[in-house]
Amino acid sequence: MVKEFAQPQQYALILGGSSGLGLASAKKLAMHGMGLFVLHRNTRAEIKVIETAFDEIKEMNAPFYAFNDDVLDKEKRALLITFAREKNIKFSCVLHSIAKGSLKSMVDNENDTLTEDDFQLTMQYMAYSLLDWVKELHEAKLLTDDTRVIAFTSEGGRKAWKHYGAVSAAKASLEAIVRNMALEFAPYGIKSNCIQAGVTITQSMQRIPGSDLLQDHTIKRNPFKRMTTPEDVANVVYLLCKKEAAWINGSIIPVDGGEHIT
Repeated sequence: MVKEFAQPQQYALILGGSSGLGLASAKKLAMHGMGLFVLHRNTRAEIKVIETAFDEIKEMNAPFYAFNDDVLDKEKRALLITFAREKNIKFSCVLHSIAKGSLKSMVDNENDTLTEDDFQLTMQYMAYSLLDWVKELHEAKLLTDDTRVIAFTSEGGRKAWKHYGAVSAAKASLEAIVRNMALEFAPYGIKSNCIQAGVTITQSMQRIPGSDLLQDHTIKRNPFKRMTTPEDVANVVYLLCKKEAAWINGSIIPVDGGEHIT
């Protein structure tokens, strides 16, 4: 297999890379020689499973660094930036795959409902955090003159799903942030895009109440009669990192087998 990201060595920073789309993307990029900084936040109970996945990536012989830190922690962000600077590393890709938010409904007679704090927390993790990281990396001169910024969104940013209100608001904000980043960071050679992944079975998706019904509906409406896989999405992350994708900027790219057209 051609390791096109190894000569010269390129690096990706993956925000949220221990499961789902982020982990699949990490594996795909490492397979093609991309060095990785993977930021994740997991408990001790989860670490053993995650370390097994990370060991598989290390066997691909691409440089690999993992950081079990909160994406909103400013001090930890500063430490990672210092670490990268000391190693003279710049990032060719920044991938945002954070899935931390409230799944409460807006109205419920029996359970807690969404509050302003729920919205704020969800927005901070799933939208604002991307700009915070990209701005600080840019100010630290740790981005290249052709860096690809990629964020994961969903149809939920423009459609109403029960229990998805806070996440929906965050996805809509994330899309707006990426769209404006595509304009304002373009003079520095930075390209920013969203991938709109189809409904995918991940830990985050399975936490949504009624996710089994959503899965059944997705299979029925998808032209290929199957759900999107993390690997489907990772393949497009890889494509967006290639030099041939340098003219793609400010786009929302559906990766769903045509699910969005039905």
